[in-house]
Amino acid sequence: MRSPYPVLALAMVAGACSSGSARLQTTEAGAPDTRSDSSGTGGSSGHVSVLQHHNNASRDGFYVDPALSRTAIANLHVDPAFAGATILGPTYAQPLYLAGTGGAADLVIAATEQNHVYAFDAASGGKPVWDQSLGTPLPRSRLATLKANCGNIDPLGITGTPVIDPATRTIYLDAMTIASANATAQHEIFALDAGTGTIKSGWPVDLNSTVTAGATTFDSLPQNQRGALALLGGKMFVPFGGHIGDCGVYHGWIVGVSTSDPTQVSAWASRAVAGGVWAPGGISSDGQSLFFATGNTESQSNAFKAPPTWQDGETIFRLPPSLVFSGQSADYFTPTNWAALDNADTDIGGTAPVVLNVAGATPSALVIGLGKDGNAYLLDRSNFGGITSPLGLASVASGSIINAAAAYTTAQGTYVVFKGTGKGCPSGQSGGLAAIKIASANPPAISMAWCGGPATQDSPAVSATDAQGTDAVVWIVGNDNKLYGLDGDTGKSIFAGGTNTDTMSSVQKFETPIIANGRVFVAADNQVYAFTPN
Repeated sequence: MRSPYPVLALAMVAGACSSGSARLQTTEAGAPDTRSDSSGTGGSSGHVSVLQHHNNASRDGFYVDPALSRTAIANLHVDPAFAGATILGPTYAQPLYLAGTGGAADLVIAATEQNHVYAFDAASGGKPVWDQSLGTPLPRSRLATLKANCGNIDPLGITGTPVIDPATRTIYLDAMTIASANATAQHEIFALDAGTGTIKSGWPVDLNSTVTAGATTFDSLPQNQRGALALLGGKMFVPFGGHIGDCGVYHGWIVGVSTSDPTQVSAWASRAVAGGVWAPGGISSDGQSLFFATGNTESQSNAFKAPPTWQDGETIFRLPPSLVFSGQSADYFTPTNWAALDNADTDIGGTAPVVLNVAGATPSALVIGLGKDGNAYLLDRSNFGGITSPLGLASVASGSIINAAAAYTTAQGTYVVFKGTGKGCPSGQSGGLAAIKIASANPPAISMAWCGGPATQDSPAVSATDAQGTDAVVWIVGNDNKLYGLDGDTGKSIFAGGTNTDTMSSVQKFETPIIANGRVFVAADNQVYAFTPN
């Protein structure tokens, strides 16, 4: 066990945050619910909202929608009445849904790499409500100054999924911008009025040279912002990794900004070079702490060799909203073979940790991580253990796991489903998705439950008709740009993409569907699609 070390520095003098206190709610079943400040509360219409990536702060990707029974899903099709939601992509961020208040319309919100944020009327044919441009995105060619063939997104604008504060109806997001062809790249954090798209006073926050952690200063160009943003304790949090190719001197970063005073900025950064927070799910939470996973670290930039001692790579961290790491073993987990994982680029940081509770298990409050090494790492949420063996370990995939996993509980048990080639699938089963089951045992054990679904590069989400997981359906977009629905207990097909008229335009990898008010929404490159059973 190490003593605490100074990873936190304030770019400005930090003060107390006055809004958005975290809370641990209770579901209809009486189990702990990990929705925090940005939980999916409904508007005056009684509709639900989808305010963050994978619906809940736990990043479980679980939605309750009574309209989407397995019987109803058989009639699912693209909603021709939602044809107006056209956008200018590419699009990597998950769409969001904000229920209207005071007679205002429900809004479907999408953000793209062109640095446009769009709001569409959910009821009136996807009619555009507003379109806010946040500046010129960075052309990929600028990354060549870091390393040849650096990056894989062009242009680079808004990549990570924004988050919405329902109390103030504010959208928070990060955008990579450049003022002119030869200007300095800038990661800027924006706050937008959800009703109008207007940039709020005091924003954006330019992170260049204003954010530090210890002796490390934030430099926008080598940093990429793929992970979803989070809200907790009156602050919004933004995770950062690097670009594909591990280009230049980048670090894993978590930047926190007060939602009531954007001059109050704090940060955590990995001590070693690299150690990026890469996962599309970004940061998860149990309503009290932040959880995230880091990737491989390097002894020096572009070395692809582990540092001589552990310096924050290959780790699932727990941090408080202050972003001050305790240094205690209870607050981080690192596999004992971390150096081998570094050297082989088999990160445990490609998928965000998911917070889950397994009734009857000892312990029951858990976190699960999934690695590019094909392993599932099950952790006791009260004590991660430091550099050690996890509470549970299982080889569950024959290749890399890089996606946003989903978790759900039915009458048959608790499952975690992910994009990957499952290992030890039941006889006769195969597919682009694999689901593992977490047994209610002491200690809880991991087993392969099912494999199925189309070939895919995307991330799953799950709907059920009630909080107990009745009619659980796993949703995924296939490589054929069609939407599929699978039985959550067996992996068997329930909805197999529909007809040719239900095929979407190009859907980028890691994209995940959302479920809201009887419809399934997917953000493709140039349109947001709605699927309805009616």
